[in-house]
Amino acid sequence: MPLYKQLAESMGDLIARTQAQTGDRLPPTRKLARQLGLNRTTVSAAYRLLEESGLITGYVGKGSFVARREAAAPGPRRNWDAILPPLDSLFLPSTAKAEISFATSRPNSEAFPLAHFRRLSKEVIDGPDAAEILQLGSPHGFPPLRRYLIEQSAAQGIARPGDGLIVTNGCQQALDLVSRLFASDRRSVAVEDPAYHGLLRVLARAGANLIPIPVGEAGLDLDGLEEVLQRQRPALLIVTPSFQNPTGATIPLDRRKRLVEMAQRFDLVLVENDIYSELRYQGNALPSLKELDETGNTILLRSYSKVAFPGLRVGWVIAPHSVIARLADAKQISDLHSDQLSQAVLLRFAESGELAHHLERTRRAGAERLNAALRACERYLPPRSQFSRPEGGMSLWIELPAPLTADSLLARVQERGVDFLPGRFFSAGSSHARNLRISFGGLSPEEITRGVQILGDAARELAAAAANPSFEPATALV
Repeated sequence: MPLYKQLAESMGDLIARTQAQTGDRLPPTRKLARQLGLNRTTVSAAYRLLEESGLITGYVGKGSFVARREAAAPGPRRNWDAILPPLDSLFLPSTAKAEISFATSRPNSEAFPLAHFRRLSKEVIDGPDAAEILQLGSPHGFPPLRRYLIEQSAAQGIARPGDGLIVTNGCQQALDLVSRLFASDRRSVAVEDPAYHGLLRVLARAGANLIPIPVGEAGLDLDGLEEVLQRQRPALLIVTPSFQNPTGATIPLDRRKRLVEMAQRFDLVLVENDIYSELRYQGNALPSLKELDETGNTILLRSYSKVAFPGLRVGWVIAPHSVIARLADAKQISDLHSDQLSQAVLLRFAESGELAHHLERTRRAGAERLNAALRACERYLPPRSQFSRPEGGMSLWIELPAPLTADSLLARVQERGVDFLPGRFFSAGSSHARNLRISFGGLSPEEITRGVQILGDAARELAAAAANPSFEPATALV
């Protein structure tokens, strides 16, 4: 168990046994860290966990205090844990708020063009259509944005005459809607392994039977996929062909063509998650699977979240009209419609040319971050470590040398203010115990370098400890 959780649990026990009274002031994080010989980040994470549990209350400038205990409600309290389904702890995010977090795949908020965004937002709000935009809209999305996206896709040879488009609350909702249509009732679904953890979660909730297909340097193992298609006949394949999350792998052109041909030959529903292809920093752009599929049957998922303002939650799906109609029906049951104001502002952002300028800046900055991550891995990771070398995207996939594990490394580096996601979060079949994903998109090159150096130092310490085990009893944390 990470030290911050041990500390929070010990302090929670003291509070529960009333050895700390309501209103008692807790020691400042710096002082307690010094007394216990811990990193201040560890103590701060423990305090945050206690506050989220309702045991303490923090006040800016004053400190943290034991929270007031509510009087017991009359009558027996309901046992909610016995009624509610269990939490899937595999997908719970880390509680620690790290100084350098490689755990989330998101853009750098400091690069957002806020001045342009404020101006364009004001133009939309002051415009003649503001009242209509703020009304309930179509479950398909804001009509002008849909027209813009479908026309742009048609000009690129992606959308075909039989295709429609629906705007979703980010790519995550699109994956959820697709899983409801194609993956329920124990249907077999082929997925990448490792795979994006949010996809694994929606498929698990839908009750799908997951068939993992290994991902290597050239993306999905097509020989393995063909064998699965022949033997198990899955109904659906969801694949990220460009800068796959978490590995960063990209499927080459010849293999993309083979994948499309296989989907046609085995009557496979092919879903392309294409949210990273705009983040190419070197090399030549590749056509999407949807563009290569002359039948028009491929379902394409895209999003603005990785290139501009992820908090606005604007993604979209391009697919045959009959599929879009079913997705819209499922979406309307869930949320009636999407936020039209966000969509209207993003449309203005795109039509003004500011999105193109922002994307160019994002690519230049992304190249610097990727190069910093690769150089740091080469310099600081221990011998026999392996890591991916993508030409774009936001993430690297690292494999530690045996006997190191990602979870043991995470516990060590969290004490030093660094966070990442272990490989088990992305496990569809293999455990990936020695793997970890570091996402660099939201960090500066200096933070990336320092964070990887901390990872490398901690990994070397663990390797040295494994080579020279100590049989002295460990000091208990109290």
